[in-house]
Amino acid sequence: MDPKHSYEILLASQSPRRSALMKELGITFRVVETEHSDEKYPADLSGGTIAQYLAEHKSESYTKRLESKQILLTADTIVWHGEKELGKPAEREEAVEMLRLLSGDTHQVFTGVCLRSAEAQSSFFAVTDVTFSRLSSEEIEHYVDLYKPFDKAGAYGIQEWIGHIAVEKIVGSYFNVMGLPVQRVYSELKKFIGE
Repeated sequence: MDPKHSYEILLASQSPRRSALMKELGITFRVVETEHSDEKYPADLSGGTIAQYLAEHKSESYTKRLESKQILLTADTIVWHGEKELGKPAEREEAVEMLRLLSGDTHQVFTGVCLRSAEAQSSFFAVTDVTFSRLSSEEIEHYVDLYKPFDKAGAYGIQEWIGHIAVEKIVGSYFNVMGLPVQRVYSELKKFIGE
């Protein structure tokens, strides 16, 4: 995609990690807010289809009219372990319990992305398999108490201390685990724009 493209990209996310990843792509964008949308989804969805549904739901909650040559980008990341979604922990004990579940096991991180213009919409999801080494209770509690990962799905940020000491293996995009599969976003934006 030509960095000097004529489209205005609107990133509907308050995540500093997503903003940083978009900047590193070299794409000019503007952060916008959506109306508050709940993170409920139909019970028959699982894994990546949940993340994609939530990204589309966020896109629909942007109520301003998109102008010609504007593209709205929304995203949602979930952690999937044992056929169950691990969302953002409400408090310390829930965060500790989530990390105990992930310890010594493999889980999936799904990020759903929705691109929408005044004329069209496209959505997709990316998946990354992440394997954690076995963590001690002291390591888990140290991480939760120091980093307070209550705004993160699955109670961890891969770019933080726990990512350095716990992640044994990754299959898929590292950046997807951070919250945005940037290579896929770049290629999908090219297709969406028609390059």
